[in-house]
Amino acid sequence: MAALEKLVEPTTRGDPESPLRWTCKSLRKLSEELSLKGHLVSYPKVGDLLRNLGYSLQVNRKVLEGSDHPDRNAQFEFINNQAAECIASGNPVISVDTKKKELVGAFKNNGANLRPEGEPELVKVDDFIEKELGLANPYGVSDVSSNTGWVSVGTDHDTVTFAVETIRRWWKTMGKQRYANASKLMITADGGGSNGSRVRLWKLELQILADEITVPIHISHLPPGTSKWNKIEHRLFSYISMNWRGQPLISHEVIINLIAGTTTRVVLKVHAELDDSMYPSGIKVSDEEFEKIRITRNEFHGDWNYRIDPNPV
Repeated sequence: MAALEKLVEPTTRGDPESPLRWTCKSLRKLSEELSLKGHLVSYPKVGDLLRNLGYSLQVNRKVLEGSDHPDRNAQFEFINNQAAECIASGNPVISVDTKKKELVGAFKNNGANLRPEGEPELVKVDDFIEKELGLANPYGVSDVSSNTGWVSVGTDHDTVTFAVETIRRWWKTMGKQRYANASKLMITADGGGSNGSRVRLWKLELQILADEITVPIHISHLPPGTSKWNKIEHRLFSYISMNWRGQPLISHEVIINLIAGTTTRVVLKVHAELDDSMYPSGIKVSDEEFEKIRITRNEFHGDWNYRIDPNPV
């Protein structure tokens, strides 16, 4: 037992005081190494000995999101206060983000679905992208106060222009009617990706949108390493994933219908539509263009919190 502990301990991960520990070495490998040290023991017996020592096989768990920013909690408090103020005054607060890209076609989709016994859905063995179908790029808008959502399923690149176009479609189709007297629009978004806090084109596209809707747009980005805390993740995207679990996403039409069919006990309503427009990547914003953006940065972390005002008509 002592020899086995010495073999396992160098590769043990996690808290060494924990009663549940695990090893990266295989049972056969441990059996071979013990035999070299004079302990003739079979690999099944090694498994029994490890269990007696408190070891078991463990899978990875997604919990680490990078180092904490010193103003992490303060930013969340700022966002919550601003959102509460907006909602109380009858103004919209939306959470936006890109959902994971999906292969379109008869590919395996994680999860199980009810079917007649012995008749599983047949899918392709290999996950090679089909050129004629490509990928689906869902970008979503979650209306925080009304429990409604909008998802544009793109067929081209996941770009800033595509992201802001999705917000535009939400506003024209859902937001404008619900918030006819809105004096501002608040957007919460991750700090990276197409809607990142450092992306110049994101601010330029929002300036164009603000000019169109003639409403100031207030943006607050989540602090670094907190993307999974974005409300849209657990108020919209998680339910979409549950709704289409085990179902091959064989076409864009199927994807849209599954997203639009997503609901919850508290009556979540989701609208989805295809966006087959072309969105070229790599667009640069010049200093001259950026200087024309009517941006006002907040005293508290102006890199994360800022307002973009529409140009005078």
